[in-house]
Amino acid sequence: MFLYKLAGLFFVGLAALGAVLPVLPTTPFLLVAAACFAKSSPYLYQKLLDNRVFGPLIRDWQEYKAIPKRGKVIALMSIVLAVSWSCYVLNSWYWQLLVVALVTPSAIFIYRLPLSEDKIKEHKKSES
Repeated sequence: MFLYKLAGLFFVGLAALGAVLPVLPTTPFLLVAAACFAKSSPYLYQKLLDNRVFGPLIRDWQEYKAIPKRGKVIALMSIVLAVSWSCYVLNSWYWQLLVVALVTPSAIFIYRLPLSEDKIKEHKKSES
């Protein structure tokens, strides 16, 4: 339990950095933190859900399995930049191919995630 709390706090810290640094995504770190707190501390989990900045991101994921457009763009841009830099630095084509092959599934997963803004609009439309 202690390790989950510690990991949750670490990921909240990364998420806070991601909220102010343009190249660091926020939402994935929050989701991991929420999962850690859900297993270890109902109090910290509820505090995270009640947070006015981070709470909506977590609730959007839990309810709609969607992320905000900004988060998606930052995550995909970070992947593209990291892969580009890795391919530039690596001398061998097979190492470059390995990097691309390892990152491609994650990029596809993020790309295919729905936008939370769209899901919220759909939900409100269906209620009325």
